[in-house]
Amino acid sequence: MVDEKKKKKKTDYSKAWGEAKAIMWRHRSRLSLGFALMLVSRLSGLVLPGSSKLLIDEVIANKNVDLLVTMVWVVGMATLVQASSGFALSQVLGVAAQRAIMEMRMAVQQHITRLPTSYFDNTKSGVLISRIMTDPEGVRNLVGTGLAQLVGGLVTASIALCVLFYINWKMTFYIIAILSLFGAGMACAFTWLRPLFRKRGELNAHVTGRLTESLGGIRVVKAYTAEKREDIIFAEGVHGLFRNVASTVTGVSAIGSFSGLTIGLNGLVIIWVGANSVINTPMTEGGLFLYLLFTAMVAAPLVSMANIGTQISEAFAGLDRIREIRQVAVEGADQGRVEPLEGLRGDISFEDVRFEYEEGVPVLKGISFDAPAGSTTALVGSSGSGKSTLIGLVMAFHYPGGGRIMVDGRDITGIELRDYRSRLGIVMQDNFLFEGTISDNIRYSTPHATQEAVLEVSRIAHCDEFIQGFEDKYDTVVGERGIKLSGGQRQRVAIARAILADPRMLILDEATSSLDSESEAMIQDGLEALRKGRTTFVIAHRLSTIRSADQILVLEHGEIVERGTHDELLVLDGRYKQLYDKQYQAEMNRFINPGEEFEGEDEENV
Repeated sequence: MVDEKKKKKKTDYSKAWGEAKAIMWRHRSRLSLGFALMLVSRLSGLVLPGSSKLLIDEVIANKNVDLLVTMVWVVGMATLVQASSGFALSQVLGVAAQRAIMEMRMAVQQHITRLPTSYFDNTKSGVLISRIMTDPEGVRNLVGTGLAQLVGGLVTASIALCVLFYINWKMTFYIIAILSLFGAGMACAFTWLRPLFRKRGELNAHVTGRLTESLGGIRVVKAYTAEKREDIIFAEGVHGLFRNVASTVTGVSAIGSFSGLTIGLNGLVIIWVGANSVINTPMTEGGLFLYLLFTAMVAAPLVSMANIGTQISEAFAGLDRIREIRQVAVEGADQGRVEPLEGLRGDISFEDVRFEYEEGVPVLKGISFDAPAGSTTALVGSSGSGKSTLIGLVMAFHYPGGGRIMVDGRDITGIELRDYRSRLGIVMQDNFLFEGTISDNIRYSTPHATQEAVLEVSRIAHCDEFIQGFEDKYDTVVGERGIKLSGGQRQRVAIARAILADPRMLILDEATSSLDSESEAMIQDGLEALRKGRTTFVIAHRLSTIRSADQILVLEHGEIVERGTHDELLVLDGRYKQLYDKQYQAEMNRFINPGEEFEGEDEENV
């Protein structure tokens, strides 16, 4: 879960503004064109209200038909220009906004996928999805029509204000006083609304994350009849989101009401002062009507600017959340100078390696061993002994907190990550398959592999025999996370994927855990062929599958307590022999009593 301190941290709007300026600079060409179109649209929009005084005082009062015709042509052309420039403005800035959103999403996604594995262990996937898909949406108000409307409102209000001063400067001072109160109220409202908008993004990400988890694990939910529990958790989340939205709706409604009050007060001033001015002849009827129109042209943009300001405030909150996540260092950022990996023999050495996930809680304590190129190293031990952590270090998902890991005589921290991992093949206990066909998933390690190569590795991994039973064969869609395949079938697809990668180093983390004894026996030959000439690390709960390993490391509480070959460790009569005997007894019990489970140490603890 995300650190609570980070949740309570205030939004740094100065830094968010820096991010906003960078985005606007990248799209400066379209923004410049958009602002030019906005200026044309706003100026041409002033022609119609600006002609009202002339219409009343000259055309109507003096029945001047010639002037009326001229005015119709001028106003008609201005209206056409306003409509055309307004359409062009929405097209220019609308495209710019969508492009900015697209670029932001790609940039955030690229950054997130390069974050360390530990970051994903501590952050919900729903939060990350929200950062990628939802937060960039606010960019539309910075490089789209939102910012143009904000600036356009300022332009219109400024010009209209100048006209008001020209018509009646005394009355305009009253109007400015009322609008100043309006501006102060808007500033207070935004100060209150900004944290709410930021909190809404966090709440939405939390609810989305939990919903993603519950739907992804729907079989577990149903198996434990936990539907009601998930309903309650979701209801609490959406109620929190509702309370946040309700608060912001209240704030926005208050802004709207305050805007209406401002317009009403302006109307009262104009009725009283303006009517007296007409009665006492300093102002004509046409002048009063023009003043009314231009007062509306001052107030209306300010009200619109208040709404746009709320949207821009929300955009800034999203940008600040994106900025925070982009400040997290990507993998390899703290490595210093790295060198490309020209070739990989596969010699791995652990030299007094220590590691801890939490400070003061060691997971590995001074691990040292050599895994020569082409050898197979098996890891056994109780649950929590450090086997998976050691494998994570080999795959450079983590770096040692002490000691060092040498790859072909070079410190792993000085090797380019992409080069190193491109030489790895991995088969995990819980193998992840992507939505798509079986063929696509096998090709995931090598996208440009031929269909012949896919068929060959499928035969080695014994995938072909169950794939041929499907109507669509290799074009069968596996579903989300491969749900349409059994656990054993998914594991065989993962093994085929690893074989196709032709790796220099191979990681088999419980690679046959989801297979029954018959299926496991079928693919052992394939795994043996895959291991030949490759440096292999194996975690296996069935000790019978690691008899041929060149060395077996027995881990307990983060330390190697025994090491040697299968036969050597049996002779030692230590922890390995203890594990082996219990497992052998369990297998014999299952063979004699197929329907009963062995009541002893769980195989998964090995």
